[in-house]
Amino acid sequence: MSSIPSNIARVSNLLSSRQALGRISRTNVDILNVIQQITTGRAILRPSDNVVRATAISTLDDRLEYSQQRNRNLSHATAALGVLDNTLAEANTIALQAKSIASDQLGPTSSAAERNGQASIVDQMLRSLFNTANREGVAGYVFGGSRTSIPPVIEQNGGFRFTSNGPGLVTDLGQASTIPITLGAGNAVVATSGRVRGSVDFNPNLTLETRLADLAGTRGLGISPGAVRLSINGTTPIEVDFTTADTARDVADRVTNAIRAYETANTTTILGPAGVTAQGNGFAFDLVSASAGPPAIPAASLNFFDIGQGTTAQDLGLVTTPATTFNTATPNGGDTRPNITLNSPITSLIGITGPLGSIRISNSGRSAIVDLSAATTIEDVKNAIEGTNLGVRVSINSTGSGIDVLNDLSATSDQSLSISEVGGNNTTATRLGIRSFSGETRINDLNFGRGVQVLDQVTDPITGLYDAALSSDFVVELGDAGQTKLTIDLRPQDMGTIQSVLNRINSQAAPQLAAAGLPATAFFASLGDGANGIRLSQDPTFSAALTVGKLNNSPAAEQLGLTKGTFDVTSGALLGEDRGKIRVDGLFTDLLDLQAALRSNNSVGIALAGERVETSLSSLTESRGLVGSYAARVDSATVREQDRIVLDETVRSQLRDVDYAEASTRYSLLQTQLQAALQTTAQSQSRSLLDFLG
Repeated sequence: MSSIPSNIARVSNLLSSRQALGRISRTNVDILNVIQQITTGRAILRPSDNVVRATAISTLDDRLEYSQQRNRNLSHATAALGVLDNTLAEANTIALQAKSIASDQLGPTSSAAERNGQASIVDQMLRSLFNTANREGVAGYVFGGSRTSIPPVIEQNGGFRFTSNGPGLVTDLGQASTIPITLGAGNAVVATSGRVRGSVDFNPNLTLETRLADLAGTRGLGISPGAVRLSINGTTPIEVDFTTADTARDVADRVTNAIRAYETANTTTILGPAGVTAQGNGFAFDLVSASAGPPAIPAASLNFFDIGQGTTAQDLGLVTTPATTFNTATPNGGDTRPNITLNSPITSLIGITGPLGSIRISNSGRSAIVDLSAATTIEDVKNAIEGTNLGVRVSINSTGSGIDVLNDLSATSDQSLSISEVGGNNTTATRLGIRSFSGETRINDLNFGRGVQVLDQVTDPITGLYDAALSSDFVVELGDAGQTKLTIDLRPQDMGTIQSVLNRINSQAAPQLAAAGLPATAFFASLGDGANGIRLSQDPTFSAALTVGKLNNSPAAEQLGLTKGTFDVTSGALLGEDRGKIRVDGLFTDLLDLQAALRSNNSVGIALAGERVETSLSSLTESRGLVGSYAARVDSATVREQDRIVLDETVRSQLRDVDYAEASTRYSLLQTQLQAALQTTAQSQSRSLLDFLG
């Protein structure tokens, strides 16, 4: 039996039923989707609902997730910086109290007993500062640098040692911006380590095991790995790729392989028995010379070329200016300028001549003799020095040419770090460049950076003319029978290094010795092979001791350590004090100096300690300002991030969330549509052919 739907002239009942059922099913699906949208509050339930919107929503989801993580970072940073600021405020309060004590105890009415009592107060301030320096925040120890799980300050040998490492932990502010939330060394609390800067360029040889990363290259810019071209005996260049080369041996092997392949292909000989090797600071090529044969062998030659804008051959010393053709006459490449590493053998260091011996290290009132004779590498030297447990570290300097010794231990200034020679050990400390009082030591570094003051161009108060006698700084009285006096006039241009001062003293003494009828060897200034300090030597046959006295109230002799030197009768030499010690500049050292000066009733020491506390206060103010700027940046970033979250959530809501009014209306219409479909289907299915017959 059939019926006649409005859109189809004649169909079977089965087809009509299926069409009606399809319409009803689609309406039911639409109703179900609307119900899900109203229930979940989302208009986009799956990517297939709207591919374009779903892509945008996914991007916004990622951005919001990152923003929420940054918000957590910023909240963490705010808490960390808050603790850091409070910690610096506590240290600032301690410094202000120390400054007040130093000012009060400089008065003439202060007694030794009163100063001793104030020293006990300073001791408690040191305890408080120690606890402050080891304060923990949400990110760990606030002064722990990049390693916040270990206390940054420990007590050692009666002083305070800094163990922090790195500049500090950082947090992400977004937009490629970061800020530290902990501080490392470099502020008044956790002070920058005092440093004996190495004065010797070790100038290491290139070895085949040297890593290319440890080469400064001929341009001083490191090695840019890449391919180069090699021409053998003037033939068409072939390419040699050093892109993946790691060591000098890799370079030598790849050049060797390229040459051996050429030898095989052309039945000739290019390389001699030594082949490609390292010699001195660069690569060397053992090339054969011409031979009449048979068979005849031409003189071998090599030329290297960089490709395009590449600099690999130039960095490796294979391309030089002017251009070099490698042959038997010129077998060596340019200086690749190897840097020293902890694994550098001592024997490969051109700058160190002769075997190493022993050195003396003194710090915090303790001293140790370090035997370096068995050291075979830089690491052995490092381990031996650090193994003294005197609060010192050894590091390779920033240029990779030598080593520095760093003092991490805050102690009183008179017990600061000193590195000197041990007599008869081939001046090992000087040859390593780490003697703290050497000919290369700058005068401005003496007396903990205060330098040496000299009289210059002093005029006669009556005539107004220059008076050489009034410009003289000190007098040296020899122990000869005539008690010869040598007047020394130091000039500002002499205040460069210890050696320039020694040269000036000797040049001033020479004519005066001659005028007194004494030989030139009767007196000379030098540095001894032993303890640090300027050494003034006289003829050991002189009966009396050599002495030094001030002239014109000049502080030069005292600041050079000559007025309180020790005279050795056997050698006839006066050894001055070591004024080149290395002090850790920071509040711990300042408080220790103040405490020692108060207990020894030393007014000058109290004044100096007060001045240094004032310097530490300035440093603390700068640190607090820096932390404040970090906090301001965090606050600004927090506001910016919250605004971004609001904007992203608004856009995502517009794309993803359902309009309840529209969905409710659509739900009502779909229900009406479903009801109409059911009724229409029911009516159409109940009709027969008789309904169409008149």
